[in-house]
Amino acid sequence: MILKHIYTILIALAVASPAIAQDGPIGIAFAEAPEQSSGVCTGQSTDKTLACARQKCVEGGAMAQDCLRVKWCYPAGWSADLFIQHKEGIHWHEYLCGWDSKEALMAAVEVACDLSRRDFIRECSAVRFWDDRGQELQAN
Repeated sequence: MILKHIYTILIALAVASPAIAQDGPIGIAFAEAPEQSSGVCTGQSTDKTLACARQKCVEGGAMAQDCLRVKWCYPAGWSADLFIQHKEGIHWHEYLCGWDSKEALMAAVEVACDLSRRDFIRECSAVRFWDDRGQELQAN
């Protein structure tokens, strides 16, 4: 009888474990096809989250081979998507992630977009933000 209860407990723990594991920190993944599309996903598995971001990039109109896995942060922390335009006209995105607060992220954006430090850049601005729970926020 005791053995039956032990098996019941072990089965219950095995079933509950995946749900418990998903309650932990999340990561954030970014995929980019320059001049074409991008994708962003959050999750706990590095491979699955990067694959999700790449798939979203493809859904945005780029070919799979053009959607590069450009960044993964775990834990995700506060994150931002920066639009960068070179003086010659081409543009791309850079991603900041893993910051411990909105204030720290905003300070990082200010440094990253300091045009006096990057004289080849015409424009730099944060276009999307995510909080430390992976929720996208409006850029101001």
